[in-house]
Amino acid sequence: MEGGTEMKVMTIVQAVTDAIDIKLQEDPNVVVYGEDVGVEGGVFRATEGLQKKHGVHRVFDSPLAESAIVGTAVGMAMNGLRPVVEMQFCGFVYPAMNQIISHAARIYNRSRGRYKTPMVIRFPYGGGINALEHHSESMEAMYAHIPGLKVVIPSTPYDAKGLLISAIESDDTVIFMEPKRIYRAIKQEVPEEKFTIPIGKAKVLHPGTDVTLIAWGAMVREAQKAIVMAKKEGVSVELIDLRTIYPIDRDTIIASVKKTGRAVIVHEEPVSFGTGAELTAILNEEAFLNLEAPVNRIGGFDTIVPLPRGEHHYIISPEKIFYEMMKTVKY
Repeated sequence: MEGGTEMKVMTIVQAVTDAIDIKLQEDPNVVVYGEDVGVEGGVFRATEGLQKKHGVHRVFDSPLAESAIVGTAVGMAMNGLRPVVEMQFCGFVYPAMNQIISHAARIYNRSRGRYKTPMVIRFPYGGGINALEHHSESMEAMYAHIPGLKVVIPSTPYDAKGLLISAIESDDTVIFMEPKRIYRAIKQEVPEEKFTIPIGKAKVLHPGTDVTLIAWGAMVREAQKAIVMAKKEGVSVELIDLRTIYPIDRDTIIASVKKTGRAVIVHEEPVSFGTGAELTAILNEEAFLNLEAPVNRIGGFDTIVPLPRGEHHYIISPEKIFYEMMKTVKY
């Protein structure tokens, strides 16, 4: 349910803090931890003030050991707690992949439903902030390919709060990826009280008739800029914020493309074997006879995200999105 009358202007990082705060107050089984999460409030201050408010037994710092962070969370979740753990950067998750793939994603199936892992693994992801190596990955397709995980990416403060509360309340392991490039770049009125947004439901942000543009995370803002350019050319663009990478909202995507006849998908992750490829397959299977042009994928290069001096060559610009949209419309 989405609701609330008392509103407060928040950034994405503030909305994340607010969501965690609400669940810590509401549910004594929620615990929050990770590297520098407690005293410092996280590298991006997403948990700032929560240890002071809720105590060191509910919000605390962990050793610098990602595998241990996720491994202990699995044990906690199996025994009735709801851990919300932070990986400091997207590229730091890799040491924990054995715990994620072999245990967090499989315990329910392995135990034939006897044990669940209601836990959230949240971390900042994506480029655009001139960071070092292992800080700028956008690897959502990798997590979505692992059976047993849900993968969620908000693009606004409102969605960040509602989706994170839903993630914490889910009985499944949820990978919650936060686009750090827009952590503080977007401000929005968000209800102060608790509300949830269903996981697995995309949102039509801008109705249109000529082409469907599908994006998520930081790419939604770039897509919105491209739509302004397209409007000047008389092109009507329907923009869909995917919000959940897995499970994908097939119905919303298919209905939109059946209406517009064209689809352009933009994502920051490498283009090969990416989420765009899965969306293209869905549209070929379910809306092929409605397509008036091939589905167009705009993605990152199949390379490691460059260091700061070359990062601008990698990041997808509104101009590139506009160019590809026009190419699809004129096909």
